[in-house]
This record gives sequence, structure tokens and C-alpha cells, in this order.
Amino acid sequence: MISFQEAEIRSSIIKALAHPVRLMIVDLLQSGEKQFSEINSAFQLDKSTISKHLLVLKEAGIVSSRKDGHDMIYKLEVPCVTDFFGCVTAVIENNIRRQQVCLFNP
Repeated sequence: MISFQEAEIRSSIIKALAHPVRLMIVDLLQSGEKQFSEINSAFQLDKSTISKHLLVLKEAGIVSSRKDGHDMIYKLEVPCVTDFFGCVTAVIENNIRRQQVCLFNP
């Protein structure tokens, strides 16, 4: 069993991912480093909103950044974080199967 402190740390990382825009940013960065302008252009949101989401991900240790001229370059610090998406998809698919069984076998 994990300690409460470790559970809190894990929870803070999961909370950082717990927003649709941040999940989409992580998915976008899965293919490699991106300039801020590339990330920003993927959304119809203010630059400041995207910056705030990137900051949350950065503070959680999920992404890192470096300056390149006038732009910031972002990358996944630990690319295996996207493995979590596969697990989430498996839970979704399992829930759908369970619901279908309930619908067809009342």
C-alpha cells in the first residue's frame, strides 16, 4: 500500500491532467517538441489561457520548456504519461461494454 504522502503526490499529477485542454496539449506533445505558437494555434483560446494550462503541466513536472529565440519550445518531460491515456480508454471501453450488457440483458 502506498503512503498517504505518495497518494497526495500522485493525486496532484492526476489533477494537473484533469482538464480537457491540458489532456489535448499532452496528446499534441506526444509527437515531439512544439513551439508555443503551434500549441496555441491548435486551440481557439487566448494565449494567456494556453499559457496558464502549460504552467499547470509544467509545475506538475509533466512538460518542460526552453527558450528558442522569441518562442518557447515545450516537450513532454516524461513521455510515458501518455500510457495513462491507454488505461483511461480501456476503462471507457469496459464501461461501454458493461452498459451494453445491461441494455441487452435486463
